[in-house]
Amino acid sequence: MKRLVALLMLCCSFLFAEINLQTASKEELMSVKGIGEKKAEQIIEYRKTNTITKADDLKNIKGFGDSIVGNVKDANPVSKEKVNKKVEDKKDEKKKELNGAVDKKVEKATSLVPKF
Repeated sequence: MKRLVALLMLCCSFLFAEINLQTASKEELMSVKGIGEKKAEQIIEYRKTNTITKADDLKNIKGFGDSIVGNVKDANPVSKEKVNKKVEDKKDEKKKELNGAVDKKVEKATSLVPKF
């Protein structure tokens, strides 16, 4: 019964946790779609001599292509800070666009007014 509970907890942690490619166990790596036992072993072997800082580093390993790297990226959700930064950047872009449009309208309106 204890083993069953431990296994259940481990499976749940795989569903909700981000995978650190540099420190993940073989089982954690195998939880990613497209990574089986052999590919997990390849990752573990690769990281003995190399540092994996991002999912794209896996392309340096023979047999790892865009589909597997994409699956790894999907398993590692984007952090809240990155999303917030993108939202703020978009807001700033829109503000600049609107300010530019307003400035043009003001210029146009003031050019029509006769100068004394």
